[in-house]
Amino acid sequence: MAMRALQGQADAPAPILFSESFQRRIAHWNHERLAPQFPGADWEEWLERDTRMLRLEGGFIEALRAEIAAEAAAAPTDVDGFIDWFEALKENGPGQGDPLFPWIADDASIEDVSWFLEQEAAGEAGFDDLVAYTQVKLPAAPKLELARNYWDEMGRGNPKGMHGPMLDVLVETLGLTPQIDTTVWQSLALANAMTAMATTRRYAWHSVGALGAIELTAPGRSASTARALRRLGFSGHQRRYFDLHAVLDVKHSEDWNREALRPLVAEDPRRATAIAEGALIRLKCGERCFARYRQELWSGGDGA
Repeated sequence: MAMRALQGQADAPAPILFSESFQRRIAHWNHERLAPQFPGADWEEWLERDTRMLRLEGGFIEALRAEIAAEAAAAPTDVDGFIDWFEALKENGPGQGDPLFPWIADDASIEDVSWFLEQEAAGEAGFDDLVAYTQVKLPAAPKLELARNYWDEMGRGNPKGMHGPMLDVLVETLGLTPQIDTTVWQSLALANAMTAMATTRRYAWHSVGALGAIELTAPGRSASTARALRRLGFSGHQRRYFDLHAVLDVKHSEDWNREALRPLVAEDPRRATAIAEGALIRLKCGERCFARYRQELWSGGDGA
């Protein structure tokens, strides 16, 4: 009976999959399953649980794919045409030019910025880990590009240059306590989608597209957040995560498109559609986040 109920949820219409309870359930599962652990006598129970949850996760990703399938199918499959299409997402992709970010840069209070950053931190899937999962068994040239990107995320071997701890500095400075159960479901859905694509090999090309979309579109948002922090009196050390990504991700995007996307599509044009789907899934999830953030910050929200 329980299995049948879970199967029904996996095949359920989008409203169930795009809900607070569902996304929190997936987020808690991701937190548990990806953490290093020791073997235990109950490993078979964990395996049964993971099987059920993977089915639910699959239903979620397929619902996301259905949303953007037609748009992704229209993406060119020749190399030059596809790269032009992909790079144009910076201007015309879902969520681009959202009014939230100019407002954060110029008008948001420290309370507003703190709430925004707490949501973003709680929904952070860890770009370094996503890249590490995605690169498994990729062809040599894209694998090398993802390795270079990962090395940058790791501060090129210097702990002080690691990107994740840079964000932690700001979180600690603001006294934020990012938690799954106090984060809006749209932010959790973004992290859940990115995690699903990176850890599930049938969505490997999707993950390449989704990660590339982050590199493509993050600089403008990072610059807006850095400007807000500067306006509010935060130091360069405290702003470093956003200052860095406002500049570094421009080069990362150029390298990703040239060294990862180009050879992948040249080798197999079918990958263009999957990469396009991943990019659009990432941007569509981001668009949902921005709309919810505006609802909460501009009108107090209603918990929807």
